[in-house]
Amino acid sequence: MNTNPNCLFCKIVAGTVPSEKVYEDEQVLAFRDINPAAPVHILIIPKSHIDGADALCHEHSELAAKLILTATKIAFELQLTEGWRLVTNVLTHGGQTVRHLHIHLLGGAQLGDFGVVKEFRRRPCGNNLGDF
Repeated sequence: MNTNPNCLFCKIVAGTVPSEKVYEDEQVLAFRDINPAAPVHILIIPKSHIDGADALCHEHSELAAKLILTATKIAFELQLTEGWRLVTNVLTHGGQTVRHLHIHLLGGAQLGDFGVVKEFRRRPCGNNLGDF
C-alpha cells in the first residue's frame, strides 16, 4: 500500500490521527468530516495514497468505482432517502485542501447550489440555443 508520511489522510488510515469511522474494508476508509458542510458529511478515501482525481489512471478503475459504490452504500445505511451529493475537489482551484483522493458524501438536508463563481457571467451564445 502506497502511503505519504506527510498526508493527513494517510495518518488517519494508519490510526495516528483519530477519526470517527463509519466504514472500513481492505481498500477503503470512510469517516465523518470534522468541519461538516451538511448534516451528513462523510469522506470516503482509498487507504492507498493517491494525490487526487487528477492522478487516477486506468489501473485505478476498480478502486474509483469502489469509492462511489461505498459512498452509495453509506448513503443507504444512513437512510438518506431524499438524496445526497457526491463531490470530489481537484487541485487548488477546485478546492482540494488535502492532497489525497477523497469523495465527500453530503446529505441530510436540501443542499443548495455550489461551485459557481459569483462573478462568472456566461457569454452570449452565438447560436439559436437560447440563453444558457
